[in-house]
Amino acid sequence: MKKISRYIIRHWFAYLLAVLCIVIAVSLDMLSPQVTKRIIDNVIVGGEMELLPRLLIMILMIGIGRCIFQYLKELIFDAVSSKITVNIRRDLFKHIQSLSLNFFDKNNTGELMSRVKDDVDQIWAAVGYISMLIIEVIIHTSIVLYCMYSLSPTLAILPTIAMPCMAGLAILMEKKLGKIYEAISEQNAQLNTVAQENLSGVRTVKAFAREKHEISKFLSHNKRYYDLNMQQSKVFVKLYPYFQFVTKLLPMVVIMLGGYLVMKDRISLGTLGAFAEYSTNIVWPMEMLGWLSNGFASAIASTKRINKIYAEKPMIVEKENPVVLNEVKGAVTFDQVSLALDDKTILSDISFSLAPGKTIGIMGATGTGKSSIINLLQRFYDSSEGSIYLDGVNIKDLTLKQLRGSISLVMQDVFLFSDTINENVKMGKKKYICNEEVVDAVSYAQAKDFIERMEDQYDTIVGERGVGLSGGQKQRISIARAIAKKTPILVLDDSTSALDMETELEIWRSLSQIEATKIIIAHRISAVRNADEIIILEDGRIAERGTHETLLQNRGYYYKTYMAQYGDYLNTAETDVNVQKLEAVCQ
Repeated sequence: MKKISRYIIRHWFAYLLAVLCIVIAVSLDMLSPQVTKRIIDNVIVGGEMELLPRLLIMILMIGIGRCIFQYLKELIFDAVSSKITVNIRRDLFKHIQSLSLNFFDKNNTGELMSRVKDDVDQIWAAVGYISMLIIEVIIHTSIVLYCMYSLSPTLAILPTIAMPCMAGLAILMEKKLGKIYEAISEQNAQLNTVAQENLSGVRTVKAFAREKHEISKFLSHNKRYYDLNMQQSKVFVKLYPYFQFVTKLLPMVVIMLGGYLVMKDRISLGTLGAFAEYSTNIVWPMEMLGWLSNGFASAIASTKRINKIYAEKPMIVEKENPVVLNEVKGAVTFDQVSLALDDKTILSDISFSLAPGKTIGIMGATGTGKSSIINLLQRFYDSSEGSIYLDGVNIKDLTLKQLRGSISLVMQDVFLFSDTINENVKMGKKKYICNEEVVDAVSYAQAKDFIERMEDQYDTIVGERGVGLSGGQKQRISIARAIAKKTPILVLDDSTSALDMETELEIWRSLSQIEATKIIIAHRISAVRNADEIIILEDGRIAERGTHETLLQNRGYYYKTYMAQYGDYLNTAETDVNVQKLEAVCQ
């Protein structure tokens, strides 16, 4: 993370102007006791009544000037701290976006949300009103002490002794609260995670009647959060009364000692009045020390947590001088590729070549590494061994933008944003896709009919994660999104699993008209039947490969899958008719 000082230095002039406003405002404030002194000594005691109107006008002008400069000070600090916070949040979010998928595998959404929102807000407070008040306390205290020593060095000894004691107490409080604040923030992240997961999966919770369990889980985290906040309050409540005691005791002792000095004619009554006013003025900085140390400790803890995220580095990085292809044709080659994550082998010795415009089908049982091939192709992870080539160039030599921008992916887990259908389809290239192309894409994806039956049609808000649509509708919009992107490579990862066979057949017929290199991951024979090559994965290795016909002749996994899916058709009395139906679906 960039040091906070770097963000502040960018706005040094504004901060300097704000500090100047503080100095002027505090200086004006310190003039009031001097005017009070003259009123007591010259007007009340000396009887110079002609001075009174002038002194009262002076008090009024001091008040007006103080208000103006206090307003300017707060306005500048608020504006600058807001700009700094925007930059910090932007840089943090950009850094999180730059991290590889392995980081997100280890960190949950709720925790990251707490870092981006709550922890940055704590820093916002620190570079805003907290730092403003700290500066004001320092300036205020310095000027007050100067004025006190100017009036009476003897009386000034009392606040001089009291202030280091209060500073020590504030440091003690900060140390005790620092660890508690860190624990509170961590627990807040966990609380956010539980709430976010529960609300996102509320349909699953209700389907399994787990409301009571989820409420209990949430309450346990909420209780822990409550206990930590109570622990914080106990520390604050235990130490803060000492601040209040000293601040109440100091003016009383000043008046008693000052009264004695007045009776001894060592100071005037006006000096005592002015000094009593100064002693009251020095009280609030002491009271603020505890609260400011409290807020500052929270900001320090937040900075440490954010720095932990900045300490994470992306595993997937571009070369210093990457290759940029003039045109991506879509030739894909895997050359003895293996992948291991956390000492677990996912893929071993995967090799295949796919010419531009050709189609490869990938099948296998769940967990055999089918989706991992796509993750490697898009460099979500890097292979442990072997190489992957796009148009003859190692994908590690390409820019991530060109590599991933050349691939349209229909993911197994469909994600739609809480936006219109039109904007969800345009997501790949919002600036370049017109509405007519959106209509064409949804027609290819067999989504046009159900979209145009909706009241708002393409402007329909689909809801969070597409909650307003069925599983099949979401898949078709996801397919339309990939088609609208018009890339040389089209990847479909079990993308028609929620569709009926007739709709799936129409989609495959439409996709066959699209000129692109296609990688199809599926469990249904109908999805891969017409591929130029089909590979079967088993335990992360290629167990079978060939065309539909050759794989059926081998009577291996592919043949067993074929019989499991279509055996009932083949074994009925009306065999010939059913075979014709089967062939119609599979063609």
